[in-house]
Amino acid sequence: MTNKVILVTGASRGIGRAIAKELAREGNTVIANYNKSKEKAEELQVELRQEAVDIDIFKADVSKREEVSQMVSYVLEKYGKIDVLVNNAGIDLVKMFTDVTDEDWNYVINNNLYSVFCVTQEVSKSMIKEKSGLIVNISSIFGQIGASCESIYSVSKAGIDALTKSLAKEFSLSNIRVNSIAPGLIDTEMNNDLSEEDIKNLEKEIPLKRIGRVEEIAKTVKMLIECDYITGQVISVNGGWYM
Repeated sequence: MTNKVILVTGASRGIGRAIAKELAREGNTVIANYNKSKEKAEELQVELRQEAVDIDIFKADVSKREEVSQMVSYVLEKYGKIDVLVNNAGIDLVKMFTDVTDEDWNYVINNNLYSVFCVTQEVSKSMIKEKSGLIVNISSIFGQIGASCESIYSVSKAGIDALTKSLAKEFSLSNIRVNSIAPGLIDTEMNNDLSEEDIKNLEKEIPLKRIGRVEEIAKTVKMLIECDYITGQVISVNGGWYM
């Protein structure tokens, strides 16, 4: 993999952190975005520097246009381009649909779907000028099958997949590829509310009989960077949970 300038949103924890580490260790210039988890982002930077691997970090709330614009301007001014954008930042909401408020809806949609629209719009301007680029959106299995008590989260992830397919067609004219990765149940902090018994019961439903690892999502991102004949796809990484 030749050195690429890669912006990863929500990279201080979980899947985003694993993606940033994987791509930085491959020799790429990685900018790890974070919002509230400054300490985690700095820990990531220190961890990689101990391996003689450098990584840049930048604070921005990706649901706010002004902060996104500042982040993208910073990257372009410092590194001259953005070859790859990984839209990973997102939140969950577990709540009965009848209890969901307008504030809940706006909060989840802004953080999960509007953020992808906003960051992609800002980054794609430079990619279109360069006639080159890759955008990888991290969605979810629940964007494909829905989840009880996670209706708004599911809607936001389904919206990401629809945006992915639309932009893959539109941006193909500029040699920009756009794909989604839809993880199944992955071992992250987002699933900390699940008990050990819950996880064991879910694993019984998964053909490969285990939950996924963040590193497996990171390797899928790496594959999409290396294989330049894939676009407009929603790639399921879920152990066969949904086929």
